[in-house]
Amino acid sequence: MNEERLKVYWKKNVTLIIGCLIVWAAVSLGAAIIFANPLYNIKLGGVPLSFWFAQQGSIITFVCLIFFYCWKMDKMDKEFDVQEVKLKKGA
Repeated sequence: MNEERLKVYWKKNVTLIIGCLIVWAAVSLGAAIIFANPLYNIKLGGVPLSFWFAQQGSIITFVCLIFFYCWKMDKMDKEFDVQEVKLKKGA
């Protein structure tokens, strides 16, 4: 891969990472802090909904973002022809 394509590849990668971090921060801060008061009155399992978003929602969002990042990076790796080599069974 030439130097220019490598720079474009890494710029796209960093942009994707920053986008994922912004989504994760927005969910974590938005639901847990900014909207904590309105969500506090809604109960889920006897616990305020703001607690669930703060504790579970950010973790679930993080796990979903991991799968999203892997999917997007797989597509980007194929686009730039840097995908991982899959070995055949018995080879």
